[in-house]
Amino acid sequence: MRSAVPADHEIQALRDRLWTAALDADEAAAIDVVDSAAQEGWCPESLLLDVIAAVQRKVGEEWAADRITVADEHAVTAINDRAVAALAQRLPRPSGDRPRVTVACVDGEWHALPARLVAETLRRRGHRVDFLGAHVPTPHLITHLHATRPEAVLLSVSIPTHLPRAHAALTACQSIGVPVVVGGAAFGPDGRQARALRADAWAKDARGAADLLEAGLRMPYASAARHQVDDLPHLADQEYTFILRNRPALVKQALHDLEERYPAMRHYTPDQYDRTAEDISHILDFLATALYFDDGDIFLRFVTWTAHILTVRRVPVASLGLGLAVLATELHDFPRAQRFLRHAGTALDAPPATAVPGTEVSA
Repeated sequence: MRSAVPADHEIQALRDRLWTAALDADEAAAIDVVDSAAQEGWCPESLLLDVIAAVQRKVGEEWAADRITVADEHAVTAINDRAVAALAQRLPRPSGDRPRVTVACVDGEWHALPARLVAETLRRRGHRVDFLGAHVPTPHLITHLHATRPEAVLLSVSIPTHLPRAHAALTACQSIGVPVVVGGAAFGPDGRQARALRADAWAKDARGAADLLEAGLRMPYASAARHQVDDLPHLADQEYTFILRNRPALVKQALHDLEERYPAMRHYTPDQYDRTAEDISHILDFLATALYFDDGDIFLRFVTWTAHILTVRRVPVASLGLGLAVLATELHDFPRAQRFLRHAGTALDAPPATAVPGTEVSA
C-alpha cells in the first residue's frame, strides 16, 4: 500500500490526472482518480487540500490567462465538487459527543467549494459539521444556530464585495454568543479585513481552520453581552452609503459621460453596451467595498487584476482608465473615493497583478 504521505511529484502527477479528466468533462474518470488514490491509502486530507483544491486554484489561473472558457470553469468546478462528495463517503462518521460546528457561505456568496473543503476537513478530524452551502441569508443562519448551538460557525467569503454582508452576519452570530471564524479569498492573504470586522478568528485555509478548533479558541467578541461599538467610524462620511444607494444612477451617468468622451460607444451593439454597464457596476461595487473598510488596496487589487484580464484578452487598458476618470468626475465631492480612484488610475501604468479575486481556493 502507498504511503499515507505521498511525495511532491506523486501529488503533482495526481493533480495532472484530475485536471485532465475534469477539463475533458469526464466525471467518472475524475472520481476514479480520487477514489483509486484513496483505496491505495492516500491521506484523505491530502487528497482534499493538496490535490482537489490545487486543481480548483488552477481553474482560476487558466481562466485569467484566457486558456479556458467560463463554461470550462463551471464544468471543472462541478466535477471537483463531485470528487469531494465521492471522497467524503470514505471519511469516518463523527461520534455524537464530538464538537458541533456550522460551515456556511454568507448571503450572496455562491462560491461554495472552498467552504465545502473546510467542512470535509473538519469532518475528517472528527467534528460534527452542519454544512449549509452557498448563499445563506443571515436570518436563516441565525435560526439554525439557535436550534443547534454549535461550538463555532465558520463563514466563507470569496468575493470582496460580499464583505459588508459578512459583517452583518458575523455580528449577528456573535450577538447570540456563537464564535465566528472567517476565511476565504475576500479577507486577503493576511486576514486584514477579518480583523477590521472583529471576527473572533481568521483562518488562512482549511488546515488552519481545523487547527484553530483543535487548539481551542479564545473568542473576544462572541458574547451575548457584547456592547455594540462603532467598528468602522469612517462610514460617517456617507461615501459608502451614497454609492450603494445611487449605484443605478451613477452607472447611467457614467455611460452617458463615456459616450461623450468616446464617441465610438454610440455604435456599440446592445450586448457591448450591456457589458460596459456591467463593468462600471463592478467598478462601483469594489470602490464601495474599499470605502466600507477605508482600504484602497481592495480597489487597487481589483483594478490591477482587471487590467491584467483586459491585456490578456487584447482589450485596451485605456478603456479602464477612462472609466475611472469618468467616475472620478461624478464623485468629485467625495475625497476618499477620489483618492482611491486616483491611486488606481496611476497604478494602471505599472505591471498588473495576476491574482484572481474570488477564484482562489484557500484550502
